[in-house]
Amino acid sequence: MNLLFITSNRVGDAILSMGLLSALAARHPDARITVVCGPLPAPLFAHHPGVVRVVPLAKRRHGLHWLDLWRQIAGGFWHTVVDLRNSLIGFSVPRLWLIRLGRHRADSHVVEEESALLSEDRPTPPRLYLSKAQMAEAAAVVPGGRPVLALGPAANWIGKQWPAERFIDLAQRLTGPGGVLEGAAILVSAAEHERPVAGPVLEAFAGQQTIDMIGADLPSTAAALARCRLYVGNDSGLMHMSAAVGTPTLGLFGPTDDQRYRPWGEQCDFVRAPQGWRELIAAVDSGAVPGNRLMDGVTVEMAQEAAEALLARTEKADG
Repeated sequence: MNLLFITSNRVGDAILSMGLLSALAARHPDARITVVCGPLPAPLFAHHPGVVRVVPLAKRRHGLHWLDLWRQIAGGFWHTVVDLRNSLIGFSVPRLWLIRLGRHRADSHVVEEESALLSEDRPTPPRLYLSKAQMAEAAAVVPGGRPVLALGPAANWIGKQWPAERFIDLAQRLTGPGGVLEGAAILVSAAEHERPVAGPVLEAFAGQQTIDMIGADLPSTAAALARCRLYVGNDSGLMHMSAAVGTPTLGLFGPTDDQRYRPWGEQCDFVRAPQGWRELIAAVDSGAVPGNRLMDGVTVEMAQEAAEALLARTEKADG
């Protein structure tokens, strides 16, 4: 049976959809799944169970990318088309079943919203699958023997970025003398164009072991994060990636909706600014608060307390 799975261009949303993809693969173990997504997250689907083909869909003007896709897939018959982008593709190809997103469910996480498409009693957590070769390469970059604290200080909007000096302060508290990760190495991850934001955080720990993953490709980054003891970062695709490889993950939220986009999983937690995200957006729109100050309500003390509690909880679960 052939199954077509159309998901997001964005890294974070594509990773969150992996829960639904896993549920479909488990429900149809003999399915041959074709995944359609943006070029950036495409490599992350290569080793997912049931996936036989990944089609990177680069946007073109006037929606011509959908015509490109139709030309590639219209010749076959699809048992099920799952379209999380609500395009017209599902109506234009031969298929038996079509599953599309409806209206957003109030106060529901994206994972819960998508799992409802299959009427799951309990959502299947997003999981990112990596190859043995990728994990072996990561072992050379992130050697064992000491814990590693991973930091994600960048985001796709300055309003979501916790100040770099607070990342530095937090990491010093966690990895310094008496810290819960005393002596841990520091891994910093971001896209190459985000080096001006993430680089100063890395440079602040030049006196201890550091791992520079700024600009690394996404599969290599995922494999490295899977070897870390804790990830702390802004609301971003990297945050969801860390959660999807099973690393204890603490997300930092301000002007985005934690109810929909918090990191998903029992090994995850989040802290947010005291103001609601709508209030923060309104403050920016009115000019009352500059865009680069929206995360100020998240203090280092808040993040430290949450990080220590998360580590204690995951260690208890592991023990």
